[in-house]
Amino acid sequence: MRHLNGYLLFTILSFYSLGVWSQSRQKGINLNTIVEKTNALATQQPVEKVYLHFDKPYYAVGDTLWFKSYSTSHHQLSNLSKVVYIEVLNDRDSLMKTTMISSNNGTGSGSLVLDPLLYKQGNYRVRAYTKYMMNFDPDYFFNKNITIGDVFNKRVKTHANFVASSGGKTAAVNGRIRYTDEEGKPLIDKRVSWELMRGTSSVSKGRGSTDKNGYLQVNLSSEQQQVLKDGILNTAISLDNNRLVNTSYQLRSAFQTPDVQFFPESGYLIADLPSEVAFKAVGGDGLGVAITGKVVDQQGQEVASITTQHLGMGKFTLNPKANAVYTAKVTTENGASYSYQLPKVRPFGTSLVIDPSDSLNIGVKIISNALYLEQNQNKVFSLVAQSDGVIYYAAQTPLSSASINASVPKNKFPSGIVQFTLLSPSGIPLSERLVFIQRPNELKISLNSDKKSYAAKQPVQLHLNAATDSAQSVGTFSVSVIDESKVPFNENAETTILTSLLLTSDIKGYVEQPNYYFKDITPETRSNLDILMLTQGYRRFDYKDIIGDNPPPISFLPEQGIDITGTLRLLNGIAVPNGKLELSIGNDKKTVETLSDEQGNFKFSNVMFTDSAQVTISARNNENYKNLKITLNGDAFPAITPGFTGPDEILNIDSTLTPYLKNSARQYRSERLLEEVVITERVAPKPRHTQYPALSGLSPIPDHLIDGARFTGCNLLINCLQTAAMGLTFMDNNFYITRDYNQGNRTPVQVFLNGMAIDVNGINTVSPVEVESVEIFLRDDLGTVNRTYQSNGVLVINTKKKPQGTRISKAELENLLPKSNIVTITPLGYQAERSFYLPKYTPTSAPGIDWRTTVYWNPEVITDSQGKASFQFYNASGLGTYKAVVEGIDENGNIGRAVYRYKVE
Repeated sequence: MRHLNGYLLFTILSFYSLGVWSQSRQKGINLNTIVEKTNALATQQPVEKVYLHFDKPYYAVGDTLWFKSYSTSHHQLSNLSKVVYIEVLNDRDSLMKTTMISSNNGTGSGSLVLDPLLYKQGNYRVRAYTKYMMNFDPDYFFNKNITIGDVFNKRVKTHANFVASSGGKTAAVNGRIRYTDEEGKPLIDKRVSWELMRGTSSVSKGRGSTDKNGYLQVNLSSEQQQVLKDGILNTAISLDNNRLVNTSYQLRSAFQTPDVQFFPESGYLIADLPSEVAFKAVGGDGLGVAITGKVVDQQGQEVASITTQHLGMGKFTLNPKANAVYTAKVTTENGASYSYQLPKVRPFGTSLVIDPSDSLNIGVKIISNALYLEQNQNKVFSLVAQSDGVIYYAAQTPLSSASINASVPKNKFPSGIVQFTLLSPSGIPLSERLVFIQRPNELKISLNSDKKSYAAKQPVQLHLNAATDSAQSVGTFSVSVIDESKVPFNENAETTILTSLLLTSDIKGYVEQPNYYFKDITPETRSNLDILMLTQGYRRFDYKDIIGDNPPPISFLPEQGIDITGTLRLLNGIAVPNGKLELSIGNDKKTVETLSDEQGNFKFSNVMFTDSAQVTISARNNENYKNLKITLNGDAFPAITPGFTGPDEILNIDSTLTPYLKNSARQYRSERLLEEVVITERVAPKPRHTQYPALSGLSPIPDHLIDGARFTGCNLLINCLQTAAMGLTFMDNNFYITRDYNQGNRTPVQVFLNGMAIDVNGINTVSPVEVESVEIFLRDDLGTVNRTYQSNGVLVINTKKKPQGTRISKAELENLLPKSNIVTITPLGYQAERSFYLPKYTPTSAPGIDWRTTVYWNPEVITDSQGKASFQFYNASGLGTYKAVVEGIDENGNIGRAVYRYKVE
C-alpha cells in the first residue's frame, strides 16, 4: 500500500512563452516555501472523507436501511478516525436519529430500522461524518437525500401540483391536490383544512372540499415572494370515520424564475483578455433550467450567444472591453424572458486559462493585459496544483510576455479534482481553476453470474473480479442486489462511491445527476464535467492562510474509540488527585479502573459498549467517598446546518414510488397478520399529554418520545435532558429548537409538568426516577401553546402515577436519593451488529411469496490475492430484471464501481 509520502510529488518547472523571455530580475516568494508549508499542513491536518453505500435508493416505513461506510484520506482508506457518526434529519432539518459505528481500516457497516412510530412519509437527509471532520466546513460532510414512503399509516394517496405567479405587488401560488384512496379511487366531497407555515409562524389558513374527481384547489398569496418560497403547506383531509390524514408540501418548486449566475474562468472579467464564461441557470426547485439568449453591451450590441449545454449549464467566449457593461438577455423553454447583469470588467489583471480536453496533458496559459504586464514586468509568479490538500505540481515563471504557456501531464495527478492556483510574487492567490482528472476504470471491477437468467427463488452464484491495468487487486467491497422492476431509479442521479469521494466531497453546493459524469464516459460528458468545474466552488483551504502560517484550528482530534471523561471533586469543589474510579457496563461484573490527575480529571479510553447500554462510574473505593462528586464532561456534536440536497427531494412520493410502495404494502400485510387476542385485563394507560386539556391541541404523536427508563441513574433531570432531548438545544437556561436556534430564532420551548406550564428551573424539582416519559414537540400546528405562552415548541414531562397506600422502606427511600459519588448514564454507544437475512430455499421449503426488494446485501466482500471473490444468494419471488451493484476500494486507494443485471423469469 502506498503511503502519504509517496504522494508528495511535485515538479519545479519553468514555463516557456511563445517568444524569447528574459531571466527574472526580481525574486518572488520561494516556491519551496509554498510546497513545504502546504504539504506539511496536508500531513498535520489531512483531509478526511466519509461515504456511505446504501443497499437501494429509497425505502418505505418499516424497512431496514443497510449501509457500509468508507473513510478515506489522501486517496487511501483511512485509519485516522475509528468512529463514524450517521444522522437522519427530516425535511425541516430536525434531528430524527443519531447512531455511531466503528470504522476499522477505513470501513464499517450498519443499519437503520425505519420505525413506523418515528418515521412517516417524506424526504429525509442522511448525514455522515467523523469528529475530526467537525474541525472543517460541514458542507464537506456526506449528505444524501433518502425518500421514505409509508404503507403503514398513510391510507390516502395524494398528487400535488403548484404553480407560482406574480402580479403587481402580490406573489401567488396556485395549488391543485388530488386525493385518492389506496385503490386509486378519488375521495369525493371530503373536507380539507390547510395552513401555510413559514418556520413556526402561521401565514394563512383555509379550508375547502374535494370535487368529484378528488381535486382540491388551494390559492395562496403574499406580498413577499420569499414567504411563499420558504413556505410549507400542511393539509388535513377528514375521512368518513372522522380520522384526519395529514400531508405537507414544500412550495419552492412552484417558482421557476431561473437564477442565472456567471463564472468567468479566471474568476474575473479583465479588459482585453478573452475569457471563457460559464453560466448556470437553476429553477426554484434547484434543478437546471434550459435557456437561450445573448450577451449585449451598453449599446445593445450582441457580443456573445448563450445556449445551455447540460442541466442548465453552458459557456461562451467573451472579449471584455474596459468600462463596458454587459447584460445577458435569456429566454426559457416556456417563452419567458429575463435579463441578468454580468460581473463588472476589471481594468487590468492577469488570468489563468486551462484546457483539459487533451487526453494526456493539461494546457495551461497565463495571459495578462498590457497595463498589468507593464506594472509587473519580469516579476516572478507561481503556479501550484493540489488535490486533497497535497501539491502534485508547482512551477514559477517571470511575467515576461502577455502570454505564457505550459503543458502539464495528467499522469502527475490522482483521479479527482485538481485545483490550479496562480499566485502573485507576494504569494496572494490571483486566479483559480478546477480541473477534473478522470481515468476511466482505474479499478476495473466485473461481475458475472453462473447463468444469464434464473427462476424465482433459485440460487444465484456471482463472481467478482477486481484489477488495475498492472495487477489483480486486493480490496474491500460492498455488494447489493435489488429487484429493479420494483425499485426503478434514474442511474444518472445516483450517489456512488465515485461521485462522492472524487467529486461532491471536494466542492460546495448541489451537483445535479452526479453519476452522469461517471456512468458512460464520453467526450461530451468530459466537456460537461469541465463546465461543472467552472461553476462550482472549492474552498477546503486558503493559500493566504497557509503561507501566513495561519492554518485552521484543530479542536477535535481523530477518535480512536469511545472515551468517557470527567472530574472528581469534593463536595466543596476541590479537585481530588489520584482518586480511584471504576467503570462498569450493565450487569457485567467486570470493571475498568483509572485514576484522576492532579486537577481531578479522569478518562476511560476506548470503552466498548452498544447503544442504550447503561454505564456506571463509581468513586466508592476511595476514603471519604461520601464526600466525593463525579461530574462527567459533555460530548460535542456539529450544528445542524441546512442541507443542499433539497433538489433531490420528491414532491409526489405516492405516484413516484408506486411500484415500490405497492410491493411494500403486500409485503407488510403478509408479515403483520395478527392472531386473535383475548383480553383478560386492561392495563392502566400511562400518563400522556393527551390527558391534559392545555395540551389537547398538540399532535397525538410527539416528534420525539423519551422513555423514563432512559433517566435511570440520572442525578439531575435537567442535565440529562440536555443530552437526551433530541432536536433541542439548551442555552442560557432555556431549551430551544435546534434548527431554529441555529438560524437565529431565540424563542424558547415551553416546558409542561403533568399538564402544567413551568419554567426551566422547575425541572430541578422533578426526581429522574419519577419520570414516566418526556414528549418533545418541535411544532405546534394549531398554535394553541405557542400563541398562549409566546413559545416555540413544547417539552412535556409526564411523571409516574403514585401507587395508592404503598409504603416504602428507609433503604428504598435512600435509593431514590441521587448520589454524587456514583453516576449511571446511557451514552451514545456503538450500533449493535445486525445481519442481513438470507433465506435458503429447497424443494421442500414451505410455499409462499418472497416480496423482498433487496435480495442480497454484503458489506464485507474481500477479494483474494487474485482479485477474486464469489458469493451465493437466493432470488425473491419477483420476476423481471435484478440489478447487482458492487463498490469498493483496493489496498492502493483505487476506487471502483460496477453494475450487473440478470433476468428472473
